[in-house]
Amino acid sequence: MLYPILTQSRLVSDLSGTWSFRLDHGEGFEQEWYKAPLEDAMTMPVPASYNDIKEGVSFRDHYGWVFYQREISLPAFVRDTQRVVLRCDAVTHHAKVYLNGELVTEHFGGFLPFEAEINEYLKEGNNLLTIAVDNVIDYTTLPVGGKGGMMGNQSLAGRGYKSAKKQNYPNFDFFNYAGITRPVRIYTTPKTYIGDVSLWAKTEDPLADKVRSVLHWDVKACGPNAETAPCRVEIFDRSGNKVAEGSGLNGEAVIENTILWQPLHAYLYQVKVTLGEDVYELPYGIRTVEVKGTQFLINGRPFYFKGYGKHEDTFPTGRGLNMPMNAKDMSIMKWQGANSFRCSHYPYSEEMMRLADEEGFVVIDETTAVGVNLLFGGGANFNGQKVGTFDKEHGVQTFEHHKDVIRDLISRDKNYACVVMWNIANEPDSSAEGAYEYFAPLYALAKELDPEKRPCTLTSVQMAGGPDTDVSAKLSDVICLNRYYGWYVGGPDLDQPEELLRKELQTWEQLGKPLMFTEYGADTVMGMHDTTPVMYTEEYQLDYYKMNNRVFDEFKFVVGEQVWNFADFATSQSLVRVQGNKKGLFTRDRKPKLAAHYFRERWNQIPDFDYKK
Repeated sequence: MLYPILTQSRLVSDLSGTWSFRLDHGEGFEQEWYKAPLEDAMTMPVPASYNDIKEGVSFRDHYGWVFYQREISLPAFVRDTQRVVLRCDAVTHHAKVYLNGELVTEHFGGFLPFEAEINEYLKEGNNLLTIAVDNVIDYTTLPVGGKGGMMGNQSLAGRGYKSAKKQNYPNFDFFNYAGITRPVRIYTTPKTYIGDVSLWAKTEDPLADKVRSVLHWDVKACGPNAETAPCRVEIFDRSGNKVAEGSGLNGEAVIENTILWQPLHAYLYQVKVTLGEDVYELPYGIRTVEVKGTQFLINGRPFYFKGYGKHEDTFPTGRGLNMPMNAKDMSIMKWQGANSFRCSHYPYSEEMMRLADEEGFVVIDETTAVGVNLLFGGGANFNGQKVGTFDKEHGVQTFEHHKDVIRDLISRDKNYACVVMWNIANEPDSSAEGAYEYFAPLYALAKELDPEKRPCTLTSVQMAGGPDTDVSAKLSDVICLNRYYGWYVGGPDLDQPEELLRKELQTWEQLGKPLMFTEYGADTVMGMHDTTPVMYTEEYQLDYYKMNNRVFDEFKFVVGEQVWNFADFATSQSLVRVQGNKKGLFTRDRKPKLAAHYFRERWNQIPDFDYKK
């Protein structure tokens, strides 16, 4: 799916701003709120999660549908001569879109874009646009909702009691922010238009003095006479000089003296596609990615991941797009010497991906498959009884939706140079009966859909065990471990956790695959200090990281460290969460803890390439 941009043939109108808003307590559809202006409406910014914008528990923890509404109007010449498309970048989690009281489209999944042509629904003058949003999560959604609290909290429902109050029980450790979290736009194209563009490059020898690459393209032509419309592809360097061109919906062009996209040293070509009257342009970085033995190679050189898991989480916008904070995060990451991050635990905004492409950050791109593990919360998920995650009757029912998410993710992000690996799921029940049968087709689908055939992985939860039980050992190109030796396992004494971590790495080493840590961390309250390190102090967090990193450095096949987390973030309430998860190197408003300075010193000493060579 193409990112909406202005070109000589395309218009874009951003509908961000203040919309009318109303919580629905069960009567919205019955009373057909989408057919008339909302009564007793309040104001609501778009894009943003709605939860923290207004005050009150019933608002922040609302369960079910809400309604957003505004009026739109388009000039007659646009309606009559152009294809008009309404595009929602992310609506969390289930959306129904109405125009002038008629259902235009419906979408499941809260972190990827969807769109629909609206010409037939438009009328002269003002048009009433309504977007109904449902935040309910359950065994069919990704992320997964459970029957009780993930963290084993004091929820009565989690102990088998029935509650009159309907509420969500996230089977994941971040707050279930909801609403229209990313921009809503209207864009236009000619009637015959470019539906999609897939790019992939083959580079003969990325280490040569003069690099030669072949850029391949596949253009999807849509509309009347699409197959006969002439198609031209032109490639320009950063100075605007044309370096290659070709014709046809499928083709290739040679780029001599290629300037490669490098981590933290990005170079983007500009690719211009013309199909009949339609013109689309996109930035594109050329680089190679390869797993070879126990190394992860970018442009032919062993790369070492330094960075974090993150969250799209700021106050009061919640999961809403926050471009100033995205830019600030990039600046902080460069200050620390980081070179990578993981899109935990959902696809991040396209604006963030485009920024990573421009800034040169390496990205592990992740699906919304978090919580596909019914062992969380003690495993009492079905009327107080333990049920297998992949039990066909009572387990998760996410497989078909999981495939849809992979399709949509790769469709959106396939052309980004920053993306070097697809993460199929975060901390699933990857050692359970049925896990291989569930995940093997998903890995195969990702490889089939990606023209570049990037490596695939899943981030493995500690309870999945080692390579003898975890299906990741068979399926993943790179082993990615989430491990908490010294926090959830062991601690406060760090000696035994250190030995346990070392012993586990010795078992994974026998596989002959590269391994990286995609989570490790300790909750730390900013400003809590002690002369003797105790848990939750900044001193303990520092000792924890020093212990883990000391072990990582002993093993050549460990190719990266991504701490959990970049910054503190909001979660559901529980006895082990004090206004959220406090594992950040930075506070939620991006003030550094003691460990942030430690990693700045460490990462600026560790090279991006050829570490442990």
